[in-house]
Amino acid sequence: MAKTKIMDFDRALELFEPVIGLEVHVELSTKTKMFSSAPNEFGSQPNTNVTPVCLGLPGSLPVVNDQAVRYSISLGLALGCQIQELSGFARKNYFYPDLSKNYQISQADDPIAYDGEVEIELESGRVVHVPIERAHMEEDAGKLNHVGGSTGRIQGAEYSLVDYNRAGVPLVEIVTRPIFGGEADTPEIAAAYVSTIRDLVVALGVSDARMERGNLRCDANVSLRPRGNEGAGMSVLGTRTETKNVNSLRSIERAVRFEIQRQAQILSEGGTITQETRHWHEDTGETSPGRPKSDADDYRYFPEPDIPPVAPSVELIEELRAALPEHPTLRRRRLRDEWQFSALEFRDVVNAGLIDAIEATVAANVPPQTARKWWTGEIARIANERGAAPTDLISPEQIASVVALVDAGTLNDKLARQVLQGIIDGEGTAEEIVETQGLAIVSDDGALIAAIDAALAQQPDVLEKIRDGKVQAAGAVIGAVMKAMRGQADAARVRELVLERAGSVEG
Repeated sequence: MAKTKIMDFDRALELFEPVIGLEVHVELSTKTKMFSSAPNEFGSQPNTNVTPVCLGLPGSLPVVNDQAVRYSISLGLALGCQIQELSGFARKNYFYPDLSKNYQISQADDPIAYDGEVEIELESGRVVHVPIERAHMEEDAGKLNHVGGSTGRIQGAEYSLVDYNRAGVPLVEIVTRPIFGGEADTPEIAAAYVSTIRDLVVALGVSDARMERGNLRCDANVSLRPRGNEGAGMSVLGTRTETKNVNSLRSIERAVRFEIQRQAQILSEGGTITQETRHWHEDTGETSPGRPKSDADDYRYFPEPDIPPVAPSVELIEELRAALPEHPTLRRRRLRDEWQFSALEFRDVVNAGLIDAIEATVAANVPPQTARKWWTGEIARIANERGAAPTDLISPEQIASVVALVDAGTLNDKLARQVLQGIIDGEGTAEEIVETQGLAIVSDDGALIAAIDAALAQQPDVLEKIRDGKVQAAGAVIGAVMKAMRGQADAARVRELVLERAGSVEG
């Protein structure tokens, strides 16, 4: 496939003002689905978490999940929204191959929450207020598994299989108003906003927000308008494209940047932008056309006749408002200052979704930098190899037990990595692994001296070099001793003993 022609990003900004709108879909972590008693579980065998309601069978009737409504109200309040006094459901008519009744139960004119605002902070310290138009409840569609081809996507697939396990899972779709004034920061604003939403729903406890699992997905709308219209607001907007289901923060930023460059190139050549959905390709860093984008009228919304409106009481709303957690932006500022991380260190932690894990590890008496080192280093590496989330492999308390052994001098970093691997593999506690595998550092001087003498026998000139002032020559002996003792020697003590040997010979 030929590479798409795009304009230089800075040049695109000289000619056009980028305007974005973001739609974030949050799967709620209720025990059952939105309108049925089917389990809401990830990873089950295909088509096992289903009921007649999920499949749209004749005579089956939906019943609203009360916990999903509570979660939706909490999320709306956290977004600074007003809560609708009377919130109804509607049928969104559209051909969904993975939603067998061929319509989606959603909300149209009266969403559960509306008119909010979310504050985000960029790496530069710039604060941006993102306007929220609405947050509405709906059900998720199922999932198409594309078979054949090299990417797992529909392009190049031989056929597709339908899994209805996800059909009917509770969703809240958060829709922003157009975001103006982002300029060069526009791609970062998109990623920072989604990151803030992710932190928010996790803090609320309403979603696992695992982007790699599709618990949280973003559709990014991008349009450009020629310079000179910056103050025109909604009266002058370019034609938008909607890049669907982007599932990582890095990809969101890249997709928005690419669309700005792609659209600018087309417009500068006198072309027009097609209003359509587009697919993001992580491997090529490009988007490709999906389908022409329908307007709301094309969905033929009409009230859902089988579900009465939701009318939350003032008491319930105030109860949920009182339980709201600290806002993610304020929490990030506080933790960044408390932990004294650099901007780059903190960004890596945020992008990896490890704020909660590091906070819990610090609460278990591990220094912040040490906690960051293990979570973003060795544990992230193992998680990446296994295609798992770091927090699924090990707990903050288990990391703290390993760090305690390092602090006590029982382990060095190399041995600690082996112990961590053992914990992840289910071989026992840190103490048990150290004992059964004999991984403790050897601190007995007699054993160390014997190993040093053996190394010196192979390198007899080292002591003479040390006496001549070339202390760095001790490194060769230290390395040989560490290798002979399988990394279990105390390197600092070995160095002391080597220098003592050099001094005794000189004396």
